[in-house]
Amino acid sequence: MAKVLIIAGDFVEDYELMVPFQALQMVGHQVTVVCPNKSAGDTIKTAIHDFEGDQTYTEKPGHLFALNGDFNDILEPQFDALLIPGGRAPEYLRLDKKVIALVQAFAASQKPIAAVCHGAQLLTAANVVQGKKISAYPACAPEVTQAGGEYCEIAVTEAITDGNFVTAPAWPAHPDWLAQFNQLLTR
Repeated sequence: MAKVLIIAGDFVEDYELMVPFQALQMVGHQVTVVCPNKSAGDTIKTAIHDFEGDQTYTEKPGHLFALNGDFNDILEPQFDALLIPGGRAPEYLRLDKKVIALVQAFAASQKPIAAVCHGAQLLTAANVVQGKKISAYPACAPEVTQAGGEYCEIAVTEAITDGNFVTAPAWPAHPDWLAQFNQLLTR
């Protein structure tokens, strides 16, 4: 099965990290989660974002998540695919040159890349969405468009695949998003 890299950071969306991490392992993939400036065994804090009828999502403390990989030791050729969860982490992770270089390397190698919610911020910062249909949390739509992608406004329970990219607006899309990503992983 596939070796999947997940790039995360403090205040990553809890469900968007925990569910893919567990579900992808359940179907047989090897999943490594890393965070800049942290090593295997270190923890990151997560946040739970919910949709409760307000103008935007609400945020609550999530779980501590123990990393199982060392960020400084990873290279794109070691992995078959990349997954980028959302939350607040992508906002600052996009400032890390090695994170951007990794996203660009996966895109250049045409390896499957799954991004959900604000995870699209890493795709746009890496300038890899030109001409691609990309979904994301609606607040990221201007970034997708400015980076040359076609923002796709779809139901919060849906995902879209365009080439090697599988994207979705938020965690309620997990069944569709992870199923589409798994199809790319098992080709």
